[in-house]
Amino acid sequence: MTQSHPRISKAVIPAAGLGTRFLPATKATPKEMLPVVDKPAIQYVVEEAVSAGLDDVLMITGRNKRPLEDHFDRNYELESALEKKGDAERLAKVQESSDLATMHYVRQGDPRGLGHAVLCAAPHVGHEPFAVLLGDDLIDPRDPLLQRMIEVQERHGGSVIALMEVAPEQIHLYGCAAVETTADGDVVRITGLVEKPEPADAPSNYAIIGRYVLDPHIFDILRKTEPGRGGEVQLTDALQQLAADEKVGGPVHGVVFKGRRYDTGDRGDYLRAIVRLACEREDLGPDFRTWLRSYVAEEMQQS
Repeated sequence: MTQSHPRISKAVIPAAGLGTRFLPATKATPKEMLPVVDKPAIQYVVEEAVSAGLDDVLMITGRNKRPLEDHFDRNYELESALEKKGDAERLAKVQESSDLATMHYVRQGDPRGLGHAVLCAAPHVGHEPFAVLLGDDLIDPRDPLLQRMIEVQERHGGSVIALMEVAPEQIHLYGCAAVETTADGDVVRITGLVEKPEPADAPSNYAIIGRYVLDPHIFDILRKTEPGRGGEVQLTDALQQLAADEKVGGPVHGVVFKGRRYDTGDRGDYLRAIVRLACEREDLGPDFRTWLRSYVAEEMQQS
């Protein structure tokens, strides 16, 4: 018999990072507000949470992050100007972000790592399971990863982490999971976790990507977690404790994702994400793909 667990309703989006890889663009503009085609990256993430049924969204922010709050708020002056112009299409786009979800904000005063950012959500989340979505990973809405993770958590309880197979030589860029197979082909049992191991020390080539569904016991562990790699409180270290003893907060499972993912945390991958998404747009794709083919052909002739 399948055990029933509390329904997840809250999403936490850590957005307090400094965005140093995108300087100088992020000197005064939050990296989460950098456009991916014509929407800021953070809006894609909020839309994903809402599509999974999570319309209570807490954003963990920091200094110079006020534009995030403004983006999801009403802009009456702009809306009025568009309405007077009769520009209904752009008016709808402007209003869309403010109508997406019930948004909450809390500041991470001292940026001490992802684990500390998640801990800042404890007063809002309380004793409920919740989702964490990192803004650097954009998941294509045609591949409902978060919905699948919520299904697994509601069936098994505990926590669920999104995993992706990567080349062994790339595993040092990610948190890495030791796993056991289950009866479900896309679900594994996680028995251990390590943050950015050397390839020779990695227990697998299953990398952690930026989606989590967490049991609230994670907060008790994070309060006691010492700074780890990089001098920061690592969420991976706290999850390792959950995986080592399921009596603390239930088992830890992983959902192996094989869908479309756009990495916007690296400059090169950010550009590739824009190209891929632009090519798939009905309004932009046909003309953009024609130009792109022409451009690539010219570059190949010159090389």
